[in-house]
Amino acid sequence: MNYKDIPAEKLLQIKTLGQLKAAGYEPQSVKHELRSNLITKLQNKEEVFPGIWGYEETVIPDMQRAILSMHHINLLGLRGQAKTRIARQLVDLLDEYIPVVKGSELNDDPMQPLSRFAKDQVEEHGDDTAISWLHRDERYTEKLATPDVSVADLIGDADPIKAATMKLPYSDERVIHFGLIPRSHRGIFVINELPDLQARIQVSLFNILQEGDIQIRGFKVRMPLDIQFVFTANPEDYTNRGSIVTPLKDRIDSQIITHYPKSIEIGKKITSQEAKLKKEQKQLVKTNNIIADLVEQIAFEARESEYVDAKSGVSARLTISAFESLVSAAERRALINGEKSTYVRVSDFLNTIPAVTGKVELVYEGEQEGAGHVAQVLMGKAIRTQFLQYFPDPDKIKKAKKQKSPYKAITDWFGDGNTLDVLNDSSDADYKKALNKVPGLAELVATHQPDAKGEEKLFMMEFALHGLAEHSQISKNRLSTGLQFKDILSGMFSMPSFGDEDDDNY
Repeated sequence: MNYKDIPAEKLLQIKTLGQLKAAGYEPQSVKHELRSNLITKLQNKEEVFPGIWGYEETVIPDMQRAILSMHHINLLGLRGQAKTRIARQLVDLLDEYIPVVKGSELNDDPMQPLSRFAKDQVEEHGDDTAISWLHRDERYTEKLATPDVSVADLIGDADPIKAATMKLPYSDERVIHFGLIPRSHRGIFVINELPDLQARIQVSLFNILQEGDIQIRGFKVRMPLDIQFVFTANPEDYTNRGSIVTPLKDRIDSQIITHYPKSIEIGKKITSQEAKLKKEQKQLVKTNNIIADLVEQIAFEARESEYVDAKSGVSARLTISAFESLVSAAERRALINGEKSTYVRVSDFLNTIPAVTGKVELVYEGEQEGAGHVAQVLMGKAIRTQFLQYFPDPDKIKKAKKQKSPYKAITDWFGDGNTLDVLNDSSDADYKKALNKVPGLAELVATHQPDAKGEEKLFMMEFALHGLAEHSQISKNRLSTGLQFKDILSGMFSMPSFGDEDDDNY
C-alpha cells in the first residue's frame, strides 16, 4: 500500500521513526505536496477553490499554474478581492497529517531533521525516536505587514536568557529564539499587505526565498527551510505607503492579479454567500432579485463614480454590509409594528447609508460633497440603471412625442399638487394605503410586470416612483422620517432630489 493511501486513524497510531519507515514514508517538500494534491483534484474534477466566484477563468487557473510550477506567489489587487481567502484555501491542498519529531519547535521531518534538537533526538534514539502528527490546519501562518514588524518577529533572535541559563555562546543554535518563518517550516506562510513591510525587513526575506537559509545576528545558520510563501499586495500601496523592493519582487515567482466581480450575477453570489443573516431575519424579512441587483449596482456605480477614488477600489464588503443593513432595516420596522413578516422596500436603502459611507474612499470633490451625499448619489444611480430593466425609458418616451406616456396619470397626479410620503417606520398596511393613492401606479405595474402580485407588486409600485424621480419625472425629497414624492416643479423650489448629483445645495 502507498503511504498516502493509509487512513488517518492508522497513521496516527505510528509513534516512532522505525514504524514510519516501515510504513513506506518518504519526505516530500511542501511545494511538491501542494502540486501532487492539486494534480489529484484536477484529475478527479474536484473544485479547488470553492466559494471563490468570478475567478473561474482568470485568477484560479493562474493559481493552479503557479502551484504546478511550485512558485512563490504574490496576489496583487485592490481591497476586498478575496486575496486572503484564496491564500487560506491553499491549506486544503496539503496532506491531512504529516509526521514531525515529537517536541520539535520547527516541525522537523523525522527523516530530514533540521533543528539541533531534532538531530540530537534522531542521533540518540535512532528508530525509537518519538514522532507526533501535525494537522494541515496547523501548518498555516499568516502575518499582517505593519511598520512595527521586526526581523526578530519574522526570522528570530539570540535569546540572552537561554544563553545564560544553558551557559552557551550566542553563536550556538540552541540559544536562538526562532521567529514566525522558521516555525512555519513545512507549511504555508502568508504576509498580507507586503508593501507595508519596511524595506530593511523585506531584505531579510531574500535568502529565504532564494536559498532557503536564514541569518541571525551575524551568525551563519544554514537551515534549508521548506516553506510555500504567499504574499498579498494592494497596487495603491506602491505609491501611498511603500513598495516591494525590486530584488524581493524578482524572487517572487508568480504575481497574480485579482479583480472585482465583472457582473451583477457574480456579485450577488458573493453577497449571498458572505452576508451574515440570522435565521429569524430570513423568516421575518422577504426579499427579491431586484433588491439584490440594486445592492450590487451600488458597488458598480461606486467603481465608476467621479467622487470615489478608483485607485483605492470598492470592496465587496460594501455590498455585504449594505445587504445586511437593508434586511435589518426591514426587520426593525416589522418589530416596531408588531408584524410577523414584512417585505423589503426600496426606501429601506436610505438606512444603508452608514454601511456605504465607510466603504468608499473619496477624492477631493467627493469630500466636498460629503460622504452621506455621495452614498445617496450612488443609490440614486443604481435605481436609475435598474429601473430601465423593468419599465420603459421615460427619456425615450419624451423624445418620441407621438407616443403616449405610460406615466402620464402618475405625473399628472403629482402635478395637481398631491404628495406621497413613504415613512421609514410605517406599517405594511399604511405603506399599501399610501401607494394605492397614486392613480395609474398599480396599472403601470400590472402592464409591465404582470407577474408581480401582493407584496411584490407594492414593491414594484414604489420602485416605479423612485425610477421616475431619478429620471426627473417627479421629485423625491428626504424627510427626517423617510421620503416624500411630489411634482418635479414644486420639488425644484423646495428640497433637492434624492441622489441628484447636479444639485449643489443638497
